[in-house]
Amino acid sequence: MDFVRGFWRKHRRKVYVTAGCLGSGYLLYKLYSSHTRRLAALERELANERANDEIIKTQMKAHFESIQMIVDSTTLPHAMQYLSIRISEEIDVSNVMERLNKGKGMLSPFEKLQLWDELKILSFTRMALSLWSVTMLSLYIRVQVNILGRHLYVDTARALGSSHLLEELDLIDRDDEQKFLSSADFLVTNAMPCLISDMQIAVKEVLKGKQLKDVITTRVLQETVMRIVDVFMSSGSPHHWIDYLMMPQDAKLSRNTNGSSDETLTKFHQLMVETREVLISNEFTHIVDISLKCFTDALVEEMETQTVAGGLATGIPLAKVLPHIEKTIHVITAEPSKNRFLQLIRDLSEVQLFFTLLYANMPQ
Repeated sequence: MDFVRGFWRKHRRKVYVTAGCLGSGYLLYKLYSSHTRRLAALERELANERANDEIIKTQMKAHFESIQMIVDSTTLPHAMQYLSIRISEEIDVSNVMERLNKGKGMLSPFEKLQLWDELKILSFTRMALSLWSVTMLSLYIRVQVNILGRHLYVDTARALGSSHLLEELDLIDRDDEQKFLSSADFLVTNAMPCLISDMQIAVKEVLKGKQLKDVITTRVLQETVMRIVDVFMSSGSPHHWIDYLMMPQDAKLSRNTNGSSDETLTKFHQLMVETREVLISNEFTHIVDISLKCFTDALVEEMETQTVAGGLATGIPLAKVLPHIEKTIHVITAEPSKNRFLQLIRDLSEVQLFFTLLYANMPQ
């Protein structure tokens, strides 16, 4: 016993230190083991999330592509047909041309000049209006369908992952969906008279001083059409042209300062507010600019190929350009599957990127 006591007194400090080290080592081992298990669990969770993200990305890509196909095969053809008919009804140049043909030898020089001047204004108005309307309506409908498609995808995903009954979730109902899509007819059914009037004002301003005998080349025609569109777009308040595409926005439908929407608004109104916000964005304005220029350039190039013996390439009198303008109208408003101008716009890399980002980044 004395030996034990002596040993304890002599080595007590070493025993405490050794025991402390062993205890600390064991505690560190337990902490490390627990941390390792948590890391492994987190890695498995992250791997599952990455796998789920890939699945979601694949599903969204497939859904996005199907949305674009719906636009090209269903929504746009209906809108373009309706638009083409309405433009032909509202701007009819056949009456003026008939009066010119029947009045040969009977019209006074002043009367003849007046009819030619009227034909000039109507022809350019019809061309510029058709070009602008087809471009803007096609872009607007793509905005609409991508917004709606994104909402429907998110709503469906929420419904599948929710324990609530579908009836209890705040989904877009069929009536709001149809009402939202049919609002694309606003340009044709409501805004057309005002649109024609304002476009004609721009045409008169740009063509003021241009004589029927003035020589028009491909470049001059391209610059003239773009100038008409620019004057039209820049007249009035900023983004005034949106009111030709969709009904004026009620003040109570606008979003509040923190960006959230009024809970009392219907899904239809929320979709309309989102659409307007996209249309007034700088990104969409850029897409509009490059689309209109692409359309104009391609149209004028096509008109150049229609003229014989050099034609527009070397220059022809303005009076001889008018019949070629009339021939292009049915090409401008052709159905999407046969409309190479719409296909050119659709294939622009900037346009494709814009709608990809619009679909992917829609507020949830």
